[in-house]
Amino acid sequence: MLLHVTHATRYDYAPPVETAQHLAHLKPMNTASQRLVSHALTISPTPALHEESPDVYGNARAFFALEATHDELVVTAESVVETAQPVLSPAAAPKLPWEEVRERFRYVKDSSYDPASEFVFPSRYVPRHDDFAAYARPSFAPGRPAFDAALDLTLRMYRDFEYDAESTEISTPAIEALAQRKGVCQDFAHIMIACLRTLGLPARYVSGYLLTQPPPGRPRLVGADASHAWVSLYLPGADGPGDWADFDPTNGRQPGEDYVTLAVGRDYSDVSPMRGVLHGGARHTLDVRVTVRPLEELKDEAARIAQALSQTQSQSQSQSQNKESS
Repeated sequence: MLLHVTHATRYDYAPPVETAQHLAHLKPMNTASQRLVSHALTISPTPALHEESPDVYGNARAFFALEATHDELVVTAESVVETAQPVLSPAAAPKLPWEEVRERFRYVKDSSYDPASEFVFPSRYVPRHDDFAAYARPSFAPGRPAFDAALDLTLRMYRDFEYDAESTEISTPAIEALAQRKGVCQDFAHIMIACLRTLGLPARYVSGYLLTQPPPGRPRLVGADASHAWVSLYLPGADGPGDWADFDPTNGRQPGEDYVTLAVGRDYSDVSPMRGVLHGGARHTLDVRVTVRPLEELKDEAARIAQALSQTQSQSQSQSQNKESS
């Protein structure tokens, strides 16, 4: 699929901000199943400094600094991404029992290092807790393949948890969201990662977008979508490196070609779309609008606009000629 993604962020400050520095993760990744065709980041007011660099996980991050007083900030990222159905690398061994995967990541002196080891440890939003292990345990029967167990956990969370945008905030602890069985995609991703890591399995947080379908007969609403989050579990090879398998507990499925990967990290704090340090601006309001749609829709829309303009111009010329004749 060719997907067009618009992610618009607007801050209004009171009192105005004097200076600011921001870090943004708004540029989709290139992966085995995804190719970034184009990307543009527009910032208003124009920053005094704007540069891009990769972070430790391979994500593209944009840094920009504002040195003039401003009472609003508008950041718009527009991307075109070519996606395909993700396919697990042949190097991975999805049938390995989950206990064997866990043992691969136990510390042993002088053993070979696997970069996925970093994703076994607790992080800011993903603590270890016995309650996570207790919830995960029914899916992780002795000897069960790690892939099958993770997929079962995904489906159980989809059945057991209620999506409720009013029930949590980004600061809500994952253990609290687990207890109330409510939250949003970020909560569900953090809970599932905590379940996997508490069992000793390497898991990471994935931020991105999901193509949603409007109701039958209704047009797609611009700005009505939202950013999304899901989980990756590392599956080692039988005798060496493996691959990451993605799971979406919010929707009870594995991501497909209708997903766009933005960034990966230990949890949300590593990949938040926008964060910054401000001097001034004690209060602010935030408005985020995301639109994901097939590129064909934009072509159809452009054709309709061009046709409408052509008709308007023809009518204007006809009216002008009629006036001259009279």
